[in-house]
Amino acid sequence: MLVLTRKIKETLVIGEDIRVTILEVSGDQVKLGIEAPRQVRVYRQEVFDAIQEANRQAAQASCADLASLGKIIKPTE
Repeated sequence: MLVLTRKIKETLVIGEDIRVTILEVSGDQVKLGIEAPRQVRVYRQEVFDAIQEANRQAAQASCADLASLGKIIKPTE
């Protein structure tokens, strides 16, 4: 892990098109401003973890789930 020290209004650059600026420090909280291209997704870690877990659960369809689905959906001719 790279550890940097920055002051308010100072920026760090990731790659060529992502910039993280320190906007405010208040007690034990730091407010960051992140500039990134629209196609780059930026999540808080806890949100990212929840998305990953939901994706894992959705990918674990059981044979029973698939059999039930087969009863609901009728093949087209």
